[in-house]
This record gives sequence, C-alpha cells and structure tokens, in this order.
Amino acid sequence: MRTSWRRLAIVGLASAALALVAGCGSDNNSTEGASPTGTGGTAAVPEIDAAAFTADFSEMKKLTDIAKQGKGLIGVLLPDTTTSARYVQYDAPYLKQAFEAAGLSSDQFKIDNAQGSAATMQQQAEADITAGASVLLIDPLDPGSGAAIESNAVSKGVKVIDYDRLVTGGPEDRYYVSFDNVKVGGLIGQGEVDCIDAWKVSKPNILIMDGDPTDNNAKLFAQGYNEVLQPKFDDGSYVKAGAPAGTWDPQTAATTFEQQYTAHSNINAVVTPNDDNANAVISVLQKNKIPPNTFPTTGQDASPSGLQNILKGFQCGTVYKPIYLEAQAAAALALYLRAGATPPTSLVNATTKDTELNADIPSIYTPPVWVTTDNMADTVVKDGAIKTSDLCAGALASKCQEAGISGR
Repeated sequence: MRTSWRRLAIVGLASAALALVAGCGSDNNSTEGASPTGTGGTAAVPEIDAAAFTADFSEMKKLTDIAKQGKGLIGVLLPDTTTSARYVQYDAPYLKQAFEAAGLSSDQFKIDNAQGSAATMQQQAEADITAGASVLLIDPLDPGSGAAIESNAVSKGVKVIDYDRLVTGGPEDRYYVSFDNVKVGGLIGQGEVDCIDAWKVSKPNILIMDGDPTDNNAKLFAQGYNEVLQPKFDDGSYVKAGAPAGTWDPQTAATTFEQQYTAHSNINAVVTPNDDNANAVISVLQKNKIPPNTFPTTGQDASPSGLQNILKGFQCGTVYKPIYLEAQAAAALALYLRAGATPPTSLVNATTKDTELNADIPSIYTPPVWVTTDNMADTVVKDGAIKTSDLCAGALASKCQEAGISGR
C-alpha cells in the first residue's frame, strides 16, 4: 500500500471528528483492505478482484462511486493499426465500454491511436495533459519513446499505467496491466509441440520467428516458447532451422519467411508470435501450394484471420487474450488512480521486473487461453469476440459446423 501511516492517521482523525458533527451528511463507512483516501474524502473504496471481470462488464458498475470521486481526464494512447488488428477491433471499444460502465461520460476519457508514429503519440499525450489529464494509459510503440512520454507526464503530476507492453526504463512510480506474457509464449510453444504431434510432422525443422526485438513483450513471448522448445532441440527430436531478426510488420515477416524457406527447403514448421505474422507466412505457404494440416504455424490475438486460418488447417492455434478482461482491469486501475485511491491488492495481483531499473513494477495479470478448433466455440465465439457470421462466411461454413460453431 502506498498510503503513509501519517496520512492514514490524519484521515482517521478526520473521520472521527466528522462522526461527532450532526447532520454533516458524510459517509464514514469503510471497506476492509482498501484505502479511504482520494478526492472523495472518506468515501469507501470498493474491492475489485482481477479474476472477477466478465464479458458483460458488470464488475465495472461497482466503481461508479470511485468514478464520481475522481477528477481529470483519463487519456488512453494506443500504438498503431498495423502490427495487430486488436487495437481497433478490441482494445478501443472495450476500454470505452469499461469506462462507460463505471459511469464516466465521453468528456472524461479520450482514446487515441498514434498510427505508428512515436511523435504523434507524444503530441497526443501533451494534448491530454493540457486538457487536464490526471491519468495516462500508454501502450507505447517502443520503450524509449514510451519512457519519455511517461517521465514528462509524471513530472507534471499525472499518474501513468503501462498498458499491455511494459515500458522498460520508465518512471518507477507506475503500474502495468497485461497478460502473463511468458505464459503466452509458453502456450505458443506447447501449441507448436501438440500440433507437430497431431499433424504427424516427420523430423520437425522449426523456424523461430520472433516479434520486434525492441518490444519487451516479444522478449517475454520468446522466453516462454523457447523454454518449451529448447529441450526438444537439445535432445535432437527437433531441429532449429533458424531464428531470423524479429518483426511485428506482416510484410517484413512474409519476406523473411520466403527467404528462409528458399534457403532451407527442409523447414516444415514455424513459430509465429502473432496471427498477423502467421497470416503472412501462410500466404507464402499457400503460394507454394503447401496443403493444410501439414505445416504448423502458431499465433496470438485470436484475430479473425487467425481463427479462420485455424479452421482452414493452416494454423495450429492462437493465444486468446480476452482483451475485455485486460481493458476492464486497466480502466479499473485508472479510476482508482484518478480518485487518488490506493488500488486493492486483489486487483494489483503481481509484479513485473523492469530490468533497466532493476525494480518490480506493481502489475495486474489477466489469464490467456490457447484456442484451437476444439475449444473455439466455447471461448472466442461464446465471449462474442467474433461474430459467427463473420467467422463462418462462405466456404468456412462447413468447417464451423465441424467445430460445433454453427448456430451460435
């Protein structure tokens, strides 16, 4: 807890004094384990559990009082529309829904996308601060520009939250909201292993294609899948065909894969760290007339293209990171900080090491899920992350029926 004993004592004395004054109308109830501090004075601070968020956003309604206590704009800065489809399709609308479910009006939060430009994100941050932002929620394009934006914000009294990507080297006084990204990588690695077995790939020669090396998440994903695959390389059951420079740009990924595949014709499996890169690789495989269910690829984000490639038999699976969970966790945390309240430990459920600072950053982790044809109906489709009409269009109708998706 960040609230000092001195401050707690002052608040306690103030509460006792107010209790003696008749007719003052103050609410002196408290919530166990939560700080009573904030711009709302002695109002109770609700306990929110990171594991309690649901697809109907009902948990956010518990934060309406804390939303009323807070002051200032909450600014959300998203990175681009190219490295992943998620930011437009999921993050922006889910964050908006979370804030509105807690009672914020449209003039109390602002969601921007930098369209791949660090300079644009800097300008958006400055505009939010000028407009009276008290909290910035930042998914940076790279750690350096993210750290500069955050340091400037903190110097002006603005609270900052790293959203989805950790800003290594950023201010120590910040929070981080994401998924357990080493676990995400572990799911990718195990998904590759399971798929190699299921598709009966003989003498697996695996190309490892990482995400952008400047992205801390890409490093954590790689840590996770390498922990799964390295023992296979060490005992000779798998061959590591190569590990070219990583990228989040699909066109670059396609070019890289085509070059590697031309140079090493024995490559028969690839670790791809997200659906967009997987889709780029699959386009090369299809150009080379590689049949389905023979050449494993992996992914994450449960994007429409990724889910459809799974149904077609060109992608083994995808890591579904229910972004509605991450968005609610981030929105809830922003509301506590906006109200000057200490977030409960039931919400801030982890720490993440910033290796540049050698500091543990208070964090919220939400759980990822590996999705295949076996559980697609009960995960992304059930959650409404994709419409059946979009997923099962045209020739995929029969594949959806086989996967038990039709009619949902």
